[in-house]
Amino acid sequence: MTKPVHIIGGGLAGSEAAWQIASRGVPVILHEMRPERKTAAHETDGLAELVCSNSFRSDDKLGNAVGLLHEEMRRSGSLIMGMADMTKLPAGGALAVDRDHFSEAVTMILHAHPMITIERGEVKGLPPKSWGNTIIATGPLTSEPLANAILKQTGVDSLAFFDAIAPIIYKDSIDFDIAWMQSRYDKKGPGGDGADYINCPLNEAQYLEFVDALVNSDQTEFKDWEKDTPYFESCLPIEVIASRGPETLRWGPMKPVGLTNKHNPTVKAHAIAQLRQDNALGTLYNMVGFQTKMKYGAQTEILRKIPGLENAVFARLGGIHRNTFINSPKLLNTQLQLKGREDIRFAGQIMGVEGYVESAALGLIAGQMAAAQAMGNKRGAPMPTTALGALIEHVTGGFMTGPKAKFQPMNVNFGLFPPIDGIVFKGPNGERIRGKDKTRFRKRHLAQRALVDIEKWIKVA
Repeated sequence: MTKPVHIIGGGLAGSEAAWQIASRGVPVILHEMRPERKTAAHETDGLAELVCSNSFRSDDKLGNAVGLLHEEMRRSGSLIMGMADMTKLPAGGALAVDRDHFSEAVTMILHAHPMITIERGEVKGLPPKSWGNTIIATGPLTSEPLANAILKQTGVDSLAFFDAIAPIIYKDSIDFDIAWMQSRYDKKGPGGDGADYINCPLNEAQYLEFVDALVNSDQTEFKDWEKDTPYFESCLPIEVIASRGPETLRWGPMKPVGLTNKHNPTVKAHAIAQLRQDNALGTLYNMVGFQTKMKYGAQTEILRKIPGLENAVFARLGGIHRNTFINSPKLLNTQLQLKGREDIRFAGQIMGVEGYVESAALGLIAGQMAAAQAMGNKRGAPMPTTALGALIEHVTGGFMTGPKAKFQPMNVNFGLFPPIDGIVFKGPNGERIRGKDKTRFRKRHLAQRALVDIEKWIKVA
């Protein structure tokens, strides 16, 4: 007879929260406004639809913070990570998924769970207090009526950023007399064989012509009220990157390192555009790091300047949409509850994290906290030495100091972790570790500490 927990939003965070709560024997009512009301970025009414990239990024649990977050979530019984592993595609050292199969799997499992009820329809204001235990996980595309209700309740301005989507190309329209298959440094990842990316090489003249075309391209114009909205630095449109200098792209998404052109192995490319598999059939590939705000006509014309893509057929062109985030450190307590309305929790990207995995991770934590509350208990956050705990510290302001500290949406990274006191940077034979080896050494020790500490948190549940 436990009262149900209401969740508003069926994205990655809401879906993960629903699974965590229902798995603990607490009923859930999951509210999703699609298809009754669509968003500017979604294309289906499926739960946990991926609207930008199909990559969950690095799966290296000892060398990369997001890979560590993957592992902590797996150990915590994450639905999102379970379905990502089930629908993974070749992607070098990254974890990429078939976006359609992934969403279909999450939707099917949540529909089939006896403790979960899915209600379609828009929630146009703050949930009534009669609902009790509620999670708002509406993401950065929160509908305007609900966003306005949140602002009216809090009196604190939200943070708004523009986010961009990369184009998707049919593989059979790519010229493999020019392009070739290879992962950077031939790295094998989950489901991969070391030749997982399509690579398109540009010489210096081609690259400079491409950069010039990007900078001078016909681009989406913003409305007056949008013009002061900044971009999120980790997901910049490619033409914005290009505008920061002619060398910026070739040391960003078009860096030519770790790759050898099998058609001409003695000549080093000046820059390389990469494409990553987007569906299980291997018929669709998305352009890695090519988020764009160019108008459709400009996209097709300019992207076909890339060698190998002269006759590219686009399954989806890129686009841009406005993301909204709340000022979480001012609005939320350590239980992720809204100050002044502790019947309401937030979860996911609306809290000020960026990335699929980070959003789902906060859904996992909020779900476990809400389930504990429903059963008359309290679930604390993981220690800040873990990837999950570091994200909680970020959104609740644990590491923000000083009157000028400014809250910014952020991906998980080792800079959010407390340092290890007294760490000795020496190898097994006592040799001193320097440079990049020192960075890798530090990351590995932070990750190893995190995996020990996350097990302690899991056992407390």
